[in-house]
Amino acid sequence: MKQKCILIFSVIIFFLSPPALQLRLSNRFHIRQMKKGRHINENGGKYKYEIKTFEVPVDHFSFAVKDKFNIRYLVNDTWQRENNAPIFFYTGNEGDIEVFAENTGFMWEIAPEFGATVIFAEHRYYGESMPFGNKSLIDPAHWGYLTSQQAIADYVDLIEYLRSDENRKHSPVIVFGGSYGGMLSSWMRMKYPHIVQGAIAASAPILQFTGVSSCESFARITTSSYRAACDTCPKLIQRSWNVITNVTSNDEGKKWLSENWKLCQPLTNSTHVEELQAFLEDVYGTIAMVNYPYETNFIVPLPPNPVKVFCNHLSNKSLTGKPLLTALYKALNVFTNYTGQTNCTNIENASGNLDALAWDYQACSEIFITICSDGVNDMFRSEPWDIKKISEDCLKKHGAHSHPYMVCKEYGCKDLSTATNIVFSNGLLDPWSGGGVLWNLSSSATAVIIPEGAHHIDLRGSNPRDPYSVILARKYHRYYIKQWIKQYKQQKKRILVT
Repeated sequence: MKQKCILIFSVIIFFLSPPALQLRLSNRFHIRQMKKGRHINENGGKYKYEIKTFEVPVDHFSFAVKDKFNIRYLVNDTWQRENNAPIFFYTGNEGDIEVFAENTGFMWEIAPEFGATVIFAEHRYYGESMPFGNKSLIDPAHWGYLTSQQAIADYVDLIEYLRSDENRKHSPVIVFGGSYGGMLSSWMRMKYPHIVQGAIAASAPILQFTGVSSCESFARITTSSYRAACDTCPKLIQRSWNVITNVTSNDEGKKWLSENWKLCQPLTNSTHVEELQAFLEDVYGTIAMVNYPYETNFIVPLPPNPVKVFCNHLSNKSLTGKPLLTALYKALNVFTNYTGQTNCTNIENASGNLDALAWDYQACSEIFITICSDGVNDMFRSEPWDIKKISEDCLKKHGAHSHPYMVCKEYGCKDLSTATNIVFSNGLLDPWSGGGVLWNLSSSATAVIIPEGAHHIDLRGSNPRDPYSVILARKYHRYYIKQWIKQYKQQKKRILVT
């Protein structure tokens, strides 16, 4: 007998007052997210821009290194109605900047309202912004300049260049970013408040670091999203780990699973089985992150409310053994073959692109995000947070030491009381919300909670199926942007008068 599964959420937005799994879940998401996309103008021409380049130093903080290179940026100034018009600046994260322009419709939608110039800046070492060309990621001597600090300094130089135009000399700058890009936006406002007048930081897990947030939050929030769709679903996923191990304990079982799951590469040894299970963990986390109420093609083609659609196949609590794995394969097809055009299930990362390697290095060196699971309070396998082991693995892989406390030393984590003019928005469906700012830091650094929101849904373009809480969050963004611009213009007026 199948259990009826109902998804219920309250429609509300409110303000609050003041191991290996880590690498796989963070790295593989970014690998998939940043798959190379074609020029947005070839996709119906919805968002139009000009592609330009800007020269920056390889090292902003050294007098010894003289090398320079070009970063890409996208610009649209067609809505600029007057001199010193606002600049809406997207702080590019880990991938091709055109992919972010394609998926940040909110900026494009409000730019005409504000008469703003829209800028999307590409992060160094991603897309086509490579300091040393194809040699950029061959060894620590070349990739050692891949840090958030250097990237933010690139953006500061670009903004100063844009303001060197007499018509933009006093233009207020509002930075936007989602996920790692949201982290960059918030950090940029904290570090350079004289350059940036405000920041919209969506789904920015700036607290997901050692000793600051619980490493279990990602796995537990993911599990909660699946449980909300169907109480049986995460229980069957949890049960499936032992079933997979038992079925694949012999060659006959490996053959059965390979054929029934239509794996592109058959399972022939225990390493392949481990890779399959790691792939499943990645899929579960990714579906939860992009659990949007409408069809998307952000990472892979997915249906509306993909967690619910996935869990529709896992509602029979009596499932076990091979019948459970058969049902799990049908659920998995929601992610791997929603279009019905995929001939086999590929569990490997076949992209082989530099963006994937660059983020893997950043996750090992500086953006050392803490994620773990216990297999009891969540639906994942038990994988404790082992900072020593992960650091050793990173050293072997990249030849560079990890700096797990660098981010908190550089930008602050436990004490952010001096932060101003930042909106931290987090959707409670998003597994990364556990590492986000969920309370007001000050009167002007506020938290917006979106109960029905997945990963930075508020930065996406508006959709008829957007929940009311998402619509309301965007209204708050507009409100604060207006306040920041007004505040900046008043300050400039007083300075010019005196």
